Amino acid sequence: MLIGLIRHGLTDWNAVGKIQGHSDIPLNEEGRQQARLLAERLKDESYHWDGLITSSLSRAKETGEIIASALHLPLLEPDDRLRERAYGQVEGMTQVEREKKWGSDWHLLDLGQESDEALQLRGLAFMEAIWSENRDKNLLVVSHGGFLANLYKALYQEKFTERIGNLSLSVLQREDTDWTPLLYNCTRHLQEKSDCNSKG
Repeated sequence: MLIGLIRHGLTDWNAVGKIQGHSDIPLNEEGRQQARLLAERLKDESYHWDGLITSSLSRAKETGEIIASALHLPLLEPDDRLRERAYGQVEGMTQVEREKKWGSDWHLLDLGQESDEALQLRGLAFMEAIWSENRDKNLLVVSHGGFLANLYKALYQEKFTERIGNLSLSVLQREDTDWTPLLYNCTRHLQEKSDCNSKG
């Protein structure tokens, strides 16, 4: 089984550095164009995909809808386990605003944000469920940067630590008990120079 993990396209809040969390911020036009570029790339690659599933937040859903439409893939029911980390009081604030209000260690305070542990547990639960229910399929999954970073940490500890880019693609393969990374955080469809770490 292959899973292609995709971060949603750019939003206006992404562009100005505001934390989104569960705030349901739509894609902007650049984000929609990013999704179209990834869809064009996927048409030309040798991977075969059977369906696509997204987070229930609109920025991920619209990203998935654009890609699924271009590739003629069925859209599965959105999954709440793929939602971004909840950030509580911090949502909607830029780094400058966060640090002005709570200091540079704001992330260590209890401001209503979901813990790394909780985020990783729901990420691993999703991966186990998708494996047990779809072993004969290859699926694309559209989620969020914070969620994906914590999922990779849960799967691979500190092996992958770079920031997850908008519309980046990672491909994981599972045969027995482990997910093997074939591609990590690749955004070459968005730029001329290759920006991919192939693991296969």
